[in-house]
Amino acid sequence: MLRMKPIQPFDFKELIQSLTDTGGKTMKRNIAEEITGRILEDLEKGVTPWEKPWKAGRGLPLPMNASTQKHYRGINVFVLWDEQQRRGFSSPAWVTFNQAKALGGAVKRSEKGTGVVFYKRLAKTNSLNLDDQVMLEEQTFWVLRTYTVFNLDQVEGLDHLKPKVETVKPFAAIERAERLLKDSGAKILHSVIDRAFYEPIRDQITLPLKESFTSPEKYYETALHEICHWSGAKHRLDREFGKWFGDQAYAFEELVAEMGAAFLCVSCGIPYDTQHASYIGDWMKILKDHKRAIFTAAAKAQAAMDFVLKTQFEEAVA
Repeated sequence: MLRMKPIQPFDFKELIQSLTDTGGKTMKRNIAEEITGRILEDLEKGVTPWEKPWKAGRGLPLPMNASTQKHYRGINVFVLWDEQQRRGFSSPAWVTFNQAKALGGAVKRSEKGTGVVFYKRLAKTNSLNLDDQVMLEEQTFWVLRTYTVFNLDQVEGLDHLKPKVETVKPFAAIERAERLLKDSGAKILHSVIDRAFYEPIRDQITLPLKESFTSPEKYYETALHEICHWSGAKHRLDREFGKWFGDQAYAFEELVAEMGAAFLCVSCGIPYDTQHASYIGDWMKILKDHKRAIFTAAAKAQAAMDFVLKTQFEEAVA
């Protein structure tokens, strides 16, 4: 007799615990602390990592794997953005050592790779003896893996795989953002006010008049920040952080909206500047008190982006 347990919903809290479990067999380095430490370095300088790619006046595209042609997700986006900026790589494309070899290329000598993380679902079948009958029970669990990837600038023989740099016209990018807002179904009201906010009771976003913004880009940055708050409503993603962060929950929600808006802006070709720099001190405290918090924020921001864009989760390898 076969009894199958259904696959359990993904427990992000359990995943994050595995990230910092240095006693486990799957991870020897504390990747969570390493990545959090690097982000804290930027925050202490008054720089938000999701804003950093726009400092030079041009936008960085989402990092992608040159072999699978899939974009990296969650915390890996910020890790690879940061590495690209620090080391001056011209390409947003990355590969593992073996992928480079399989594609006919080779990692250059003495090149240092960059660590990324991903998780995969594994299944295990256990035998149970009940009333002289053997029953099989399937259990599923998540395992965290780390991979080392190399930017295509660090690889010989794969220049033809580097994505072509497109010149995105500002108005074209704004048109995509306008369509995104409309397709989201969110109720957006424009009024003669000097602030932007999402009101949960009315389930409504209120924004200043478009003409009152210093530029169209600033308008869409603000609108997409509020659309991320909108995505967290109870009847949508039901985003609640009170149990985890107590009186810091509001600041943490702002962190999620900041990162989510950065994701949405880059998908529309619009540079993103920090909307709530006054929270940097609060964010630093949260990240120092909760070493795994940045992973939670990145995952929740990715979920907000997926919800707004109506995309389904698809796990990328490496």
